[in-house]
Amino acid sequence: MRPIPRYRQEPVLVTVAHGSRDGRSAATIRALVGEIPGARVSFLDLSHPLLADVLRSLPAEGHREAVVVPLLLGSAYHARIDLPALLTRAPAGLRVSVSDVLGTTTTLANVALDRLAATGADLADPHLGVVVAAVGSSHAPANGAVARLARRWQARHGFLAAPAFVGGTPAAGRPDIPAAIARLRTRGAREIAVASWFLAPGLLLDRVAAQAPDARIAAPLAPDPRITALILRRYTETAYQRAESA
Repeated sequence: MRPIPRYRQEPVLVTVAHGSRDGRSAATIRALVGEIPGARVSFLDLSHPLLADVLRSLPAEGHREAVVVPLLLGSAYHARIDLPALLTRAPAGLRVSVSDVLGTTTTLANVALDRLAATGADLADPHLGVVVAAVGSSHAPANGAVARLARRWQARHGFLAAPAFVGGTPAAGRPDIPAAIARLRTRGAREIAVASWFLAPGLLLDRVAAQAPDARIAAPLAPDPRITALILRRYTETAYQRAESA
């Protein structure tokens, strides 16, 4: 990674995750971000501290710049609508830049495959059916990114794969987990495993497991040092671009 130019104070790194009523989710995010010295944890909703509160506290601590890294796996409503709206209310005197979301990167895909292999599923078995389970979105391109991930895995590894969605509106949750499993069975799958396209455990992932009682359920992605490195890469890219344009 390119170093950030040193002619001014480096911006503080503020991560922002979705938030959950399930305490396991926030604990996992804190464990992930806690590996980065000086990084701040925040949430869009449901968990604390909220992003607005963290940003509000920074000027009093002497910070004049911040880079917000969204710990989001897709560019859906939260990334496109919620986050920009919150940033319009950032305190005066604090210059805020926002990085890309984590997205469907090769890094995250490799972590997900490792989690899948850890269930004991044979990823070389052509009769293995893999459900790529993710949070559904009303923003079609976000769901499409998960579907493309499933197709890439199937082409590259040889197992059968299909996307499935939970949460969101009824339309955003299609196909759901049972429908994806049925589709894989129709295509010849003899064993089912679920790849968890979730950063942290929580109520939605519990729902996935409940809807696939006979499947191998992979653990969520975080914490993992590769994700920590990806967060730092997002931060460095954004901070460097900001410094170059100053």
